[in-house]
Amino acid sequence: MKETRLPARPDAKSPAGADIRFLMDGATGNMIHSTVPPGQINRATVHATVSEFWFVLEGQGEIWRKDALEERVTPLLSGVSIDIPVGTAFQYRNLGEVPLTFLCISMPPWPGDHEARHVTGAWHPTI
Repeated sequence: MKETRLPARPDAKSPAGADIRFLMDGATGNMIHSTVPPGQINRATVHATVSEFWFVLEGQGEIWRKDALEERVTPLLSGVSIDIPVGTAFQYRNLGEVPLTFLCISMPPWPGDHEARHVTGAWHPTI
């Protein structure tokens, strides 16, 4: 059995550009806490083998997602959950005046930054 606490400082940057804090890892997946500063538009990416679930904790933003069948922009507000199936292009941004924070669960566990490749998204990244 494991237990962790939210680190005071970010552990790394995601390939898209969010500050991330590692929370939990295991054989079937891992969980991170992500923070996007006000006004930041992250790089659009697509994952080769990993799917994700997100749960928004605080802030106001949007996420663009596109797969072979559908394209949509979803508001990211406290209490909203979204999925990012493997192979889905996505990009997100903070539209509010406070940091956009969310939990992200990856399945299977994140193999490393080589997992993500940058693609053309809905918005011009600011990072």
